[in-house]
Amino acid sequence: MIALTWLGVAVMTAGVVFLALGGLGLVRMPDTYTRIQAGTKATTLGTILSLFGAALIMPGWSIKLLLIALFLMFTNPLSSQVLARAAHRAGVPATDKTKADALADDQEGLA
Repeated sequence: MIALTWLGVAVMTAGVVFLALGGLGLVRMPDTYTRIQAGTKATTLGTILSLFGAALIMPGWSIKLLLIALFLMFTNPLSSQVLARAAHRAGVPATDKTKADALADDQEGLA
């Protein structure tokens, strides 16, 4: 039981590290689109690791934490995609280093 608790703490610590790196990515990335990606990917993984660590520490909560993780895996990427599409439609510029614009065809359909 003690080993499972320590494993849970280690997994939760890894989750916290990913959450912190996601926060750093929000500050360091050059434009809105890369900030959305950095924030979404890192926070999704960090939160899932934190939930998995909590499930290792409190096995009785496993089903509830699994449902939360599933909900998060469906909603977080979808919400970031919607935010990026809305930013693109609003005319938020990408960084000069961006080579491709996959949403440009979508913008032409609105005109």
